[in-house]
Amino acid sequence: MKIAVVLFNLGGPDSIEAIEPFLYNLFCDPDIFNLPFGQKLFAKLISSRRAPKVAGEYKLIGGKSPINEWTEKQRSLLEESLRNNYESIDVYTAMRYWNPLTKEVVANVENKNYDKIILLPLYPHYSITTTGSSFNEWSRHFKGDRSKLIFVNDYYLHQKYLEAINQRIDETVLCFPENVRKEIQIVFSAHGTPISLVKKDDPYSKHIKQTVEAVMKLRKHSHDHHLCFQSKVGPMKWLEPATAKMIEGLASQNKKNLLIVPISFVSDHVETLFELDIEYRHVAEKVGIENYIVMKGLNDSQLFIEALSDIVKEKLNGQ
Repeated sequence: MKIAVVLFNLGGPDSIEAIEPFLYNLFCDPDIFNLPFGQKLFAKLISSRRAPKVAGEYKLIGGKSPINEWTEKQRSLLEESLRNNYESIDVYTAMRYWNPLTKEVVANVENKNYDKIILLPLYPHYSITTTGSSFNEWSRHFKGDRSKLIFVNDYYLHQKYLEAINQRIDETVLCFPENVRKEIQIVFSAHGTPISLVKKDDPYSKHIKQTVEAVMKLRKHSHDHHLCFQSKVGPMKWLEPATAKMIEGLASQNKKNLLIVPISFVSDHVETLFELDIEYRHVAEKVGIENYIVMKGLNDSQLFIEALSDIVKEKLNGQ
């Protein structure tokens, strides 16, 4: 049996010049910005306006997004792992807003005549804005036999995914001075969404909360923990508390040792390397936080790759 696994991710600009077209693709997405008319004009205006500010952020993290390299590393490791169990299996990456674009991957996969195609998002928590958007984009371009498709909607409580997060937390705890390790506040920071999505029963915020609870249960509630949300855009009401407000609130309670866990991301990119590690570090320093350490992403975590591999095997075994 010939099997394809398609890893979905956001993608990110691979150069400063790519920032504006990347943003244009993002703002054209009807699953995030659904305008009755003029969406391409809206996308053109807002991407050209935002590109200079965003370029400044990318220049501080090396001039491009590392999400592309990390996703390729995850793809390669997953393929290597799965080929230990399956003779004919290929793993692809399909990016939503940058290369390789989903429509190009669809064409490539269709030409290979696979028996089963597993669509596996690198978003553990389901939202229409991430997994839903990726699945919709795939469906717009896929003209083949839909009975071959196997959709993975989420895996936010998968045991090895939870263990991978905890392994990273344990590694990060060791970066703190030994005498303050018991006082660490674990601050889970997730990408926010507008409250309007929650009211439409988008399950993302519930999934995030359940992951946080499961992670802390697995580590026997080793430290105080908190959940907050980042990356708010526009005037709408978003999930709260905001990460910056959380940092300020903890400082006001004389909590001076913060371990920041990026919880809705599985690899480092601008929202971890710039927003959490640079922008919010300034907030932390301003309010007197003594140790502010951001956990690195799952990236090439062996446990995370094992989680993805297990998910594929479970789906192929009909579980």
